[in-house]
Amino acid sequence: MPGGGPTVLRIVLGQQLRALRERAGVTREAAGHRIRGSHAKISRLENGRTGFKERDVADLLSLYGVHDVDERAQMFALTHRANAPGWWHRYSDLLPPWFETYVGLEQAAAQIRTYEPQFVPGLLQTEAMVRHVTALGHRSMSDEELERRVALRLRRQRVLDAEDPPTLWAVVDEAALRRLTGGAEVMRAQVDHLLEVSDRRHVVVQMVPFHLGGHAGAGGPFSILRFSRESEVPDVVYLEQLTSALYLDKPSDVDDYLATMELLRVQALSPHATRDALVALRDDLGS
Repeated sequence: MPGGGPTVLRIVLGQQLRALRERAGVTREAAGHRIRGSHAKISRLENGRTGFKERDVADLLSLYGVHDVDERAQMFALTHRANAPGWWHRYSDLLPPWFETYVGLEQAAAQIRTYEPQFVPGLLQTEAMVRHVTALGHRSMSDEELERRVALRLRRQRVLDAEDPPTLWAVVDEAALRRLTGGAEVMRAQVDHLLEVSDRRHVVVQMVPFHLGGHAGAGGPFSILRFSRESEVPDVVYLEQLTSALYLDKPSDVDDYLATMELLRVQALSPHATRDALVALRDDLGS
């Protein structure tokens, strides 16, 4: 049975149900009717974008001709695991559904590749930076909500301290490091933190320098999540917008972003040269 967090398990379960439906020659419309829903609900289920009711899974398995007791038991066990709440569910009142999905995927990823032109990537921000960036995006929130949002970001970062952490490869535009987000003191501490975390074997940081001019990341920020082979989940590209996000998993789309990330990695300063640039930047910010 595949491993991973509940978000990944929902995707796996959806993939398996889609394969069974297609093998049985059942349309999404017919499947939706069977569970008292619509073809759109079947699409959401098969894409792992919503939770599963055991009754719906039972009805779909029967419709798809799956009657073997052991096979049904395995699917019900997977359903139960996929519906288990992740730690981030306690923040569900703060998380829009489109971002809650990303947090679940991030926590289950084996490799995270990200490009950021404006801010230091969230997983690498200091608490002071997290607080400042969070306040920028939610100016009217209460002090209590601010603290909870900061706590959520810091809790996400703990994935890098796990026993088997994901590999994080972050390519950051020089603009994100030169901009005095939060002021010189906050930025100086942030640069020190980047120097510290980039010493970890599973964290790589590269800077895209100003002198490069135009580069492959001109289209904006993106992240590529890769999962363990055992999870059966394909690579996912995440594109965040102001009030929504896009998740791309079509091989052709993913390949385009993988090629862009590879080009950025070649165009950017090497990890070693990036460390030298960070040290120089810290010196420019004073002591």
